[in-house]
Amino acid sequence: MKFENVSILLPTLNETFSFRQTVQIIMDECDPKDICEMIAIVCERTTPESLAAIEESKAAAEEKRIPLRLLYQKLPYAGGALQDGIAAARGSHILMMAPDLETDPHNVRDFIREGKRYPDDMITASRWLEGAGFEGYSRVKYVLNLIFQKLFSRFYRVKLTDITFAYRLAPAKLLRSIRWEELRHPFFLETALKPIRLGVAVHEIPSRWSCRQEGESQNSLLQTFKYLRIAFKVRFERREDIWKSDEGEKEGGPAPL
Repeated sequence: MKFENVSILLPTLNETFSFRQTVQIIMDECDPKDICEMIAIVCERTTPESLAAIEESKAAAEEKRIPLRLLYQKLPYAGGALQDGIAAARGSHILMMAPDLETDPHNVRDFIREGKRYPDDMITASRWLEGAGFEGYSRVKYVLNLIFQKLFSRFYRVKLTDITFAYRLAPAKLLRSIRWEELRHPFFLETALKPIRLGVAVHEIPSRWSCRQEGESQNSLLQTFKYLRIAFKVRFERREDIWKSDEGEKEGGPAPL
C-alpha cells in the first residue's frame, strides 16, 4: 500500500476557537498535497457557534486548496461519529483526532511523515513517551491511565505505552474492513485493539495532551472503566469475527497475534 493522502476526521460538538486553531495549524504546517480533506463531523447537538467556526475555517482552507467538508453523523455518540467519518473518507489513510486541542495539531505533520514511512501500519500518539506528557490532567485520572496502559499492553502482549489515546492514523482500507461494535467512547480503544489482534504493526509518536479550554469533555471517568469490557472481548475474539467479512482472508490479511 502507498500513502497518497490523508482524510482528517474532526468530530465537533462545542468547539469554536479551538477548531479554528486546529485547522489553521494543520494548514500552516502540512503540505496540501498530503491532505485529501478535513471532515468536520457534526450532529443535532453541535452548537451554532461551532458551525460558524467550521464555515469560517472552510473558507480559509479553500484558499490553501484543502477541502473541508461538513458531515452530519447518522450513527449516535462519539464512536458513531467516527464510524460515519471512516465510511465517508476519501483519502488513502485516515487520521482520527479532535478539534479541541487535546490532540495536539502540531503532530499531524508527524503522523503524515510516519504514514509515508509505514503505509501499511497504524501510527498512534503516546502521552507516555519521552518528550510527551499531560497538562491539566487530574491526579486520579493520571494514575488510572498509567494502570490501564500497563494492563492493556501486558494483556495484549505488545510493547506500547498508550493504547487508549484515540489520536491515530491507519489505512482507510483497513479501518473499513473491520467490524466495529462500540458507539460510545470505548470505540477509541477498540480502534487500537482490533488492529493489534489482526497483527497490524503499531508505531508510536510522542504527543503532549492538554486539557480543553472550551466546552466540556464528553469522556467521563465512568466511561473509562467501560473500556474494560471491549478490552476483554476483543482479546479472545476470533480473527474471522473481527473482519466485516472474509475479505481480509482473501486479500492475505495479517496473521493474528
